[in-house]
Amino acid sequence: MLAVFGHTNPDTDAITSALVYARLLTRQGVEARAYRLGELNFETPFVLREAGVDVPDLLPTLEAGAAVALVDHNESAQSVPNLTELTVMRVVDHHKLGDLTTAQPPYLRFEPVGSTGTLLLKLHREAGLPVERADARLMLSAILSDTLHFRSPTTTPDDREAVAFLAPVAEVADVEAYALAMFAAKSDLGDTPAETLLRMDYKVFPFGDPTRPQSVQQWGLGVIETTNPGYVLGRQAELLAAMDRVRAEDGLNGVLLSVVDILNETNRTLVLSATEEKVLREAFGVEMAGGLADLGGRISRKKQIVPTLEAYFTPTA
Repeated sequence: MLAVFGHTNPDTDAITSALVYARLLTRQGVEARAYRLGELNFETPFVLREAGVDVPDLLPTLEAGAAVALVDHNESAQSVPNLTELTVMRVVDHHKLGDLTTAQPPYLRFEPVGSTGTLLLKLHREAGLPVERADARLMLSAILSDTLHFRSPTTTPDDREAVAFLAPVAEVADVEAYALAMFAAKSDLGDTPAETLLRMDYKVFPFGDPTRPQSVQQWGLGVIETTNPGYVLGRQAELLAAMDRVRAEDGLNGVLLSVVDILNETNRTLVLSATEEKVLREAFGVEMAGGLADLGGRISRKKQIVPTLEAYFTPTA
């Protein structure tokens, strides 16, 4: 049995991609099962209910050598703790190459598209297999989520074409209305604890020159995508306290939390301390006001935040 899973603190793309890829592999004669590496955010349960699909189980502890397939990630910091002990057979991802190493040649599928869901549609077509309704709904949802319904700069023509193809198969007559319903579910944060909000879409990145390990810093980057940023920013003090705890618990050099207004395409990032303030000012050229940094239209962590921080921490000679 091939275990298929996305990254820790899974988002909609990570969960749906694991489900769709496991199903696709099984249809091709490879016994596979989808798992998750953490609790769901508020958007994903809505998506799974709409598709009529159960939540995948948490990944059990795997013995050394167990065969696995990774979707929507390839960096060890975002995967299972014992990834180096496992046999990575397949990776389907739309992120940059990380530190993944394997003992034998794996199947790799990387493309610079907005969502793993777009790649999975391509794999269905290349295999000559029809897309079933539930899988179409899952892939459609993943693309709309990751591209913020084409608002993100990560959006490509392939993503737009995929949505146009998948919508009728998924029986979604009004894509815009469906996307707004997804975003409304994501924004229904209620009295969720501050640390849970921080960690819902949160990844740790190493920044610095890998040839000089002493220069490498570990930074936690969280994102809260919402149609109601006022509610999130109204809990600024709680969130800053949670960021401070996480920085200490995880032994990080810094923590950033971006509050992305989906509809207005803006990013206001919480500033925890003088360390984060210095980095934000020098890397992005922004000033702080009220404990916040206005990052303007930089709404993509993958394309607009991480590359800027990588360049800042690893300056060219």
